[in-house]
Amino acid sequence: MRAHALVLTAASVVLVAGLSACGASASDDDEPDHRTFDLPGRTLTVDSDDTALEIVAADGNPEGRIEVTRWFQGTVALGKDPEVTWSMDGDRLVLREKCSGVVADCSSKHRIQVPRGVTVEVEGKDGSVRARGFRDALDIRTTDGSIHVTDTSGPLELRTGDGSVRAEVSSRTVRTHSGDGTVRLELSAVPDLVESRSGDGSVTVDLPRASYRVHTETGDGAEDVSVPRDDSSPHVVSVRTGDGKLTVRTAN
Repeated sequence: MRAHALVLTAASVVLVAGLSACGASASDDDEPDHRTFDLPGRTLTVDSDDTALEIVAADGNPEGRIEVTRWFQGTVALGKDPEVTWSMDGDRLVLREKCSGVVADCSSKHRIQVPRGVTVEVEGKDGSVRARGFRDALDIRTTDGSIHVTDTSGPLELRTGDGSVRAEVSSRTVRTHSGDGTVRLELSAVPDLVESRSGDGSVTVDLPRASYRVHTETGDGAEDVSVPRDDSSPHVVSVRTGDGKLTVRTAN
């Protein structure tokens, strides 16, 4: 019995090592699933638990509908078969992945195409989020994953517990927070308010040429503020980092 158990244990170790070496990647899915959901109003909440998200505001999308594409790769050698689900509950799109067992390796990605004029809120638990093309408010919160927003002019609120934040936008209001990760903001229009926080990581803010009312604070790191400063300016920039370099400068 003991010899048999040792053989099984050794086989399991080899199996685990083999799966870990491969690593599932959603990009290997050559036949992604597609689905269209009705959106009852002008707001959308994306509720995801373990997936990479790409969210796009597009003129070509029919009003009142969102289009979702899903890529998935997964194997479970010692446990239940993996499962991914998607459903719409009112204005909440719920994305779930079940992948558990002694030996489990899964990866998923969703692209969500949203009509123009929709306010989007993302509640992510684990996974990166990329978004582009928004003219309306965008609120992204993820427990563990990076955030990257481009080609956006609506108000932004970006928050991650563990991951970097990057935004290349023309938004007038930008609020960001990273518990552990760098923050990089590149604004192409003079903002009314930029508020950025990082617990552990550098913060860099590139701004158009103008005078700003600047507030900065760093617990352990250098500060480099080179934008023109004016305490009466209506354009407010507030940046704080617990541990990391803080830079506020005029974009080239």
